[in-house]
Amino acid sequence: MLTAFKPIRQLYDWTLGLAAHKHASWALCGISFAESSFFPIPPDLMLIPMTIANRAKAWWYATICTASSVAGGLAGYAIGYFAFEYIGAPIIAFYGLTEQMAGFQQSYSEHGLLIVLIAGFTPLPYKLITIASGVFSYALLPFTIASIVSRGARFFLVAGLLYFFGQPIRTFIEKHFELLTIAFTLALIGGFVAIKYLI
Repeated sequence: MLTAFKPIRQLYDWTLGLAAHKHASWALCGISFAESSFFPIPPDLMLIPMTIANRAKAWWYATICTASSVAGGLAGYAIGYFAFEYIGAPIIAFYGLTEQMAGFQQSYSEHGLLIVLIAGFTPLPYKLITIASGVFSYALLPFTIASIVSRGARFFLVAGLLYFFGQPIRTFIEKHFELLTIAFTLALIGGFVAIKYLI
């Protein structure tokens, strides 16, 4: 195993062990909530190993991710709507998107629903879209419905694949862990690069 991947592999192994912990669901809830409003790491990093470790709870874990992520998305919306200057703007600046934000309003007003759906399901940084939704006062009801649909589709798809093909997927992950880590990292980086062009 490459030395550079040892900490990540240790985190994966630790998360597998965490699945049996009485507070595992709360940790998944917290990460799912935070990722939708400010935290850079997606909850999939906990959802996947936790579901692999306890396939019987796959649907429960997906429900936790979906509900917490949508709640976090509403928090991100509130940040954009009520506190953009003090909280939202520093978050946007942290991701290097301050300049793009200024020109985003027109495309968002035309394709807001589609943007929320795409960001909620793909590696695009969903937190930036939730904040933008608040900044541009996008209608709260379609924002919430689109968040439920896209986040639910994403997390239940992951949980479903792991539920029905758990052991082969676990074997595949553990056999090709380094390559999958690289692919996941590139997808995450690609999401942030793509959002620069989107906004």
